[in-house]
Amino acid sequence: MALGTLIVGQTLRIPEVQPTAPEPTATPEVARPTATPEATQTPEPEPTERPEASGDERTYTVQHGDTLTQIAARFNTTVAHISQLNRITNPSQIFVGQELRLEGIPPVVSGAGKLIVVSLSEQHLWAYQGDQLIYSFVASTGVAPTYTAAGEFRIQSKIPNAYGSAWDIWMPWWMGIYWAGSIENGIHALPIMSNGQTLWAGYLGTPVSYGCVVLGTEESKLLYDWAEIGTPVSIRY
Repeated sequence: MALGTLIVGQTLRIPEVQPTAPEPTATPEVARPTATPEATQTPEPEPTERPEASGDERTYTVQHGDTLTQIAARFNTTVAHISQLNRITNPSQIFVGQELRLEGIPPVVSGAGKLIVVSLSEQHLWAYQGDQLIYSFVASTGVAPTYTAAGEFRIQSKIPNAYGSAWDIWMPWWMGIYWAGSIENGIHALPIMSNGQTLWAGYLGTPVSYGCVVLGTEESKLLYDWAEIGTPVSIRY
């Protein structure tokens, strides 16, 4: 029988073969898991803060009879904030149907129970904390034709030393309270002229100003330090 020829039904004997163990090879070093460096971590998306609609999506449409002072009081803010956001150069000129943006406008400080009262007839100013009288100062208000307006206002700006370009005067301890056309009227100390002289010295207690409420220098500093943005100011006859 030729090698390689097989017969149907032939029984073949296969010798037991011991398996040959593979030669040992170097086991590759496996690095232990370590914390993934921050640089290669996929950062989780930070939650996007959505401002509340009442704070960042508000607008107001000016109605007949509205003034910017009334609107500011309604939304517990100041004329200065609304004017700045809406690029209003003359806060006395708003028109019916005008849409005012109010988003992002910070509320005013409540005033913490403080109240400033100005009497036009008595040329006097009182400052109250609740029912307690804190200050009582002689004052001067506007003379014709720039009378100080009567009404309910709030302190809407504070500047240690404001400059009045229309009159070339410095007004120490300035606190703005309302707008008269494109000019803000406020409470401040006796003005200082460009030559260094004090304007209206000796005239406190009589109407002399261009519309502001004027106090003595020391008195104005005391009131400036005591009052806050948002403190109510009631100007009465």
